[in-house]
Amino acid sequence: MTEQPTVYVTRAIPAAGLDQLRDRYDVVVRDETLPPSKDHIVSRLEELDAEGLVCLLSEDVDATVLDASPDLSVVSTFSVGYDHIDLTAAAERGIAVGHTPGVLTETTADLAWALLLTCARRTVEGHAHVAADEWETWGPTLLTGPDVHDATLGIVGLGKIGTATAKRAAGFEMDVLYSGPSRKPAREDELASFGVEATYVERQQLLAESDFVSLHVPLTEATEGLIGEAELGRMAEDAILLNTSRGEVVDTDALDEALDRGEIARAGLDVTDPEPLPADHPLFRHAPERLVVTPHIGSASTGTRNRMAEMVAACTEAGIEGEPLPHSALRDAGVE
Repeated sequence: MTEQPTVYVTRAIPAAGLDQLRDRYDVVVRDETLPPSKDHIVSRLEELDAEGLVCLLSEDVDATVLDASPDLSVVSTFSVGYDHIDLTAAAERGIAVGHTPGVLTETTADLAWALLLTCARRTVEGHAHVAADEWETWGPTLLTGPDVHDATLGIVGLGKIGTATAKRAAGFEMDVLYSGPSRKPAREDELASFGVEATYVERQQLLAESDFVSLHVPLTEATEGLIGEAELGRMAEDAILLNTSRGEVVDTDALDEALDRGEIARAGLDVTDPEPLPADHPLFRHAPERLVVTPHIGSASTGTRNRMAEMVAACTEAGIEGEPLPHSALRDAGVE
């Protein structure tokens, strides 16, 4: 009887994907919560002679990892992003790379709006106020914040998630500005069908005129540190910054100083730099009055995470069987 190919999974993903893989392969799942070291991944791939590797965004998959098992044919990441994987090295070795595009668009847009409303209406601060037994009576100036309806929403990066976030502005009758490398007429038309008139402007204008600035750009050399001291200084004092993209897009030290100086009103972050953000990080001195942080849960709905697991399994199966991947990072990045 021929042995089944082995798939090594660096951390447990939802059963919807694991069960799918277990039907056909010998699946070994690392039973730990924290990300493994690169040396650990290399060691396990060598020991198992694995044909498939399922990893997360936190794992660094470089040439050393890709060379660990001579039979490795596919790497599937439980994420949309793939900047943690050396795609060029994978292509050179004939190793397929799968990811999970598209599936988390709407769910992440929901989270962006959760942060927007939380920061505007100060709900986390309000909960802390009640929990600390400080709620004495209704007060005319207690925890007031800006209106969301009729405000201006600035979208930095009108991709799929940025567009989905902008669509939701229709229900609040907001003005929508967006910026990026170029104007996107097709996205404007899509938004117009939802009753949203999106106007393309330069980023400097967007920062100066938006009540809420929501970041939706991939992490690249061009976007790392995209929002720094100068950009925060252009924003209005009562503006709110939201980041559900990648932590490195915002200069953490500059944000800390901007909040300290009152250059912006508040920030809502689902991603941080560093990530995880330590509880003793200086940034937390602004919470909850001026800062709300969630632990990278943009895609954390049960349905979305199950679908991501199924996509990872499908990519892994295709790679092992020598078939085209349904969601190829190499193809999407223009590497293959």
